[in-house]
Amino acid sequence: MITVVSLGGTIAMTPSSTGGVTPGLGAADLVAAVPELTDFELTVRSLRSLPSASLGFADLAELHAVVEAELAAGAEGVVVTQGTDTLEETAFFLDLTVRADAPVVVTGAMRPPASPGADGPANLLGAVRLAASPSARGLGTLVLFSDEVHAARLVRKTHTASTGAFESPGFGPLGLLVEQEPRLLTTPGPRARFPIGSRLEDVRVCVVPMALGEDGELLYGVDSRFSGLVLAGVGAGHVPEQVVPVLAELAGTMPVVLASRAGAGSMLTRTYGYPGSERDLIARGLIPSGFLDPYKARILLHLLLADGADRERLRAAFAGFS
Repeated sequence: MITVVSLGGTIAMTPSSTGGVTPGLGAADLVAAVPELTDFELTVRSLRSLPSASLGFADLAELHAVVEAELAAGAEGVVVTQGTDTLEETAFFLDLTVRADAPVVVTGAMRPPASPGADGPANLLGAVRLAASPSARGLGTLVLFSDEVHAARLVRKTHTASTGAFESPGFGPLGLLVEQEPRLLTTPGPRARFPIGSRLEDVRVCVVPMALGEDGELLYGVDSRFSGLVLAGVGAGHVPEQVVPVLAELAGTMPVVLASRAGAGSMLTRTYGYPGSERDLIARGLIPSGFLDPYKARILLHLLLADGADRERLRAAFAGFS
């Protein structure tokens, strides 16, 4: 048995009387639109009907509880459908928190159901096939899109409108669907699991990007309202020299994680030594994010702070992604 849980998004959108498309279909509707899914024993759950930009940590916590409950009740795997805007963040949250080894697959669509060439039905069918495949067991949460299988910890949305919007920069997909059958060619390696702490909805972590000529003015607005900060540095983890003093001050008051806006590659830790370089910032207390991009780093930092992690535990957790 495979459980399909829907959260809304483009895959579930229908034309609105006021123009554009809005979420309107539930999990049962999505399944009914794919005749080939009658070959599977499915349970359907419509959990939310939202564009994914409106999902929050409370929604993810409830989704996690549903996934865990379905797997505990005997489901062989779970498929989650949602909007693509924040799909990679939901997938990474589940990858970090779901304890079972059973497959959890997240998918969606770039084109609404009524559009020519709608991709939702094929993505949903592929996701169910992947969730039912023994080869997907133990790989953590996966993303199935456009016949490609990606690891949640590596995948990113890299295009605003293409049906091939999801890639794993620097790594590539784990495998493909060949004649609708999953062919997994590699694995993402062991994954870490983290508890969902009692402060999940209280923690606030912001992401601040760096750019040419940045003077750090935005960073002066990061105060006690926030529990932590992810800095999207340039290149391999660098900032303009004039930003260093405020960053050093912030790192003394809250956890500051140093990530890169580049989109692929790991943070460096010991190559450059000028003011504002990665060596300089790490020496001032910033925590390198490893291979995690700023938005995945935010998810991990949020989870850790919600569980009361101290600096030593934070550094150890991020080191696991180096």
